[in-house]
Amino acid sequence: MRILKEEIIKSKIRVQKHGEVFTPKKIVNKMLEIYEIKEACENIFKKFLEPSAGEGAFLIAILQKKLEKVEKDYNNNLAQFENYSLLALTTLYGIELLKDNAQTCVMNLFQTYYDFYQKQAMHHNNKVKKKVLNSAKEIISANIEQGNFLTRRRSDGTPLIFSEWLPVNFKKNAKNIKIQRTEYTLDEIYKDAKKQLGQNISTSLKQDNQLNIFDLLEDDESEIKFTEMRYTVVFIVDIYKVEMEEI
Repeated sequence: MRILKEEIIKSKIRVQKHGEVFTPKKIVNKMLEIYEIKEACENIFKKFLEPSAGEGAFLIAILQKKLEKVEKDYNNNLAQFENYSLLALTTLYGIELLKDNAQTCVMNLFQTYYDFYQKQAMHHNNKVKKKVLNSAKEIISANIEQGNFLTRRRSDGTPLIFSEWLPVNFKKNAKNIKIQRTEYTLDEIYKDAKKQLGQNISTSLKQDNQLNIFDLLEDDESEIKFTEMRYTVVFIVDIYKVEMEEI
């Protein structure tokens, strides 16, 4: 049997320029066996932020443990697994400096979720649902940011933004989980800022970036209007719709 060698360095140049060295899986697994960390990994509500996510070694291992917990405790039927597995997915966050690593991390997390979901669908004699997979994609895309953890900024200078996925009127063993999404910059998270539920930052940033010189040359009496939007409460399997309403 051929044993594939684990790659922890992509190139000497990347090591010299970015200090990029991947953590071996053996070390990842040992670290996650530390009692306090192991206990947190098996709690589907505990949040994790990986400040140097790489291709997702730690986040993937944590996701696997969380999904195993969902399989064990929230798997009476496929719908229950779908709701609680997505809830577990919302708790994993990552920041990665390099674009190719960030993209690979997103794909690896999705593939891990997809494989586990497909296994449970087969177990329940059912099929995976496109809306569940699309919601998983939306969660992962929002939770993995490319940028610099130390400056708390993306490469274009805009702030790193993360979404809080808050269960609404949550009760133990709920059949259909509802979620309220609220966005925070990393700076706001550090300051433990309190915000109105549903607040959306991304739309405001896009509007600011779209402002051009011609807007500034308009008559002083004319008013530049920005539409402030907020996320609405949705079922967790419908997160992919990214439903918002005007404030």
